[in-house]
Amino acid sequence: MSDVSSLETFDRRESEVRGYIRSFPVVFDSARGSVLTAADGREFLDFFAGAGVLNYGHNNPAFTRALIEYLEHDGIIHGLDMATSAKKGFIEAFEKLVLEPRGFDYKLQFTGPTGANAVEAALKVARQATGRSNVVAFTNAFHGLSLGGLAATGNSHYREAAGIALDNVTRLPFDGYLGEGVDTLDLFEKMLGDPGSGLDLPAAVIVEAVQGEGGINVASSAWLQRLRQLTADNGILLILDEIQSGIGRTGSFFAFEESGIVPDIVTVSKSISGSGLPMSLVLLRPEVDVWKPGAHTGTFRGNNLAFVSARVALEEYWTDAALTDGVKAKSAVLSDALARLAAAHPSLGAVVRGRGLMYGLAIDSDRTLAGRISKEAFTRGLIIETSGAHDEVLKFLPALTISDDELARGLQIVSDSLDAVL
Repeated sequence: MSDVSSLETFDRRESEVRGYIRSFPVVFDSARGSVLTAADGREFLDFFAGAGVLNYGHNNPAFTRALIEYLEHDGIIHGLDMATSAKKGFIEAFEKLVLEPRGFDYKLQFTGPTGANAVEAALKVARQATGRSNVVAFTNAFHGLSLGGLAATGNSHYREAAGIALDNVTRLPFDGYLGEGVDTLDLFEKMLGDPGSGLDLPAAVIVEAVQGEGGINVASSAWLQRLRQLTADNGILLILDEIQSGIGRTGSFFAFEESGIVPDIVTVSKSISGSGLPMSLVLLRPEVDVWKPGAHTGTFRGNNLAFVSARVALEEYWTDAALTDGVKAKSAVLSDALARLAAAHPSLGAVVRGRGLMYGLAIDSDRTLAGRISKEAFTRGLIIETSGAHDEVLKFLPALTISDDELARGLQIVSDSLDAVL
């Protein structure tokens, strides 16, 4: 009988491109809430949440019940972009529970099911709507690994894998990149007004309100407001990439909400389906929706199972403030614990940054330390990843539904792991 916990099959046949399996080398078999169970019975607390896909936890029973009922009813599973009951139900719930309460008037474009596809669509439609090709993106940005998204991504590790020139993007410094007291948008404003700057008037600016893969860098409300004003004054479309930071991750449904701005285009994926089923969409102001029918297609842009669980997620968690209030309370616990952890080891110079339940402990003094903490935590039953240009940031992405006890237990494992590796 084969060993159910053996990784030999993956080592033998899966491409060398595999990544997370190297950080968390066990065969996982089942999951519920914030706990993953391996094939050999070991349990792991999850501070990773599928890289931000599982904001409502693993196998949320409300979603599972709805999916089973839909399948038993012989509901449409694959629908391309045809009209289906599941899609209609999601659109109506999104309109009622997300758009209307916020006063947003967006058209919904259902793209292929990856976040990168949503980014590609957003960049394409922005270029079509403006007739311009250049796009501004920021240092430490991550917008996916297809060529358009990769051109807007900052990390050299990913960019070097492209094998082709990555053009039509101007890189500018994100908020805080040049240190405290420097408004990096001074450079953007100067370049926009100077015909000698070499900056071609952009079709769009693409930005994350909170950079996830880039190291949990948080744009201030004032910075986002000024960026919105600069883009509006110059006829530039503003794209907010909410793929990782959205769907309640930072507290509000969208991370940009705190600043009060209204983007022209918003990309949404990861936790929008609620259940972990693949789903992505682009929100467009009606006047930006210049697509001709079929100009951006995708065989799997109609994942009706995802529409079902996405609708239920909205109805279950976004009809009142219970979820956001819970995130706020847990965020205070998380940020306080990380502040205490940093204070307990002053020689590390660790910096705590983040919002909601999207936090990072940045340790520039020893850029190997976050990775070693992650590895040690895994041996103690906690899954937590790293981010940043040098993987120097220990990244906290627990489910928004994690219990207080589970959050406390995970934070204790992190503290013990730091002590162990030091």
